[in-house]
Amino acid sequence: MSKKRKLLEKVLAGSKNIQFNEFVTLIEAFGFTLSRINGSHHIFNHPDIPEIVNIQNKKGKVVVYQVRQFLSLIEEHALTLESNLEEDNP
Repeated sequence: MSKKRKLLEKVLAGSKNIQFNEFVTLIEAFGFTLSRINGSHHIFNHPDIPEIVNIQNKKGKVVVYQVRQFLSLIEEHALTLESNLEEDNP
């Protein structure tokens, strides 16, 4: 099982201990790209959906309500993890 899939399962399980950098990797695995950084806000766009993902780095962790917003967004638009052969075969 890939690291990204394990991280997704951790997020879906409701863990509040999500590292900011790990969450950025997960967001990018769903096809989002970093658009801009405005202060502490990291703004991500997806080519197929109009909404943005806005996350903040709070002492190395991601803000919990922003994780819930991201999960709602991927569910609403039925987004899936993109396959990454490099990570699946270390």
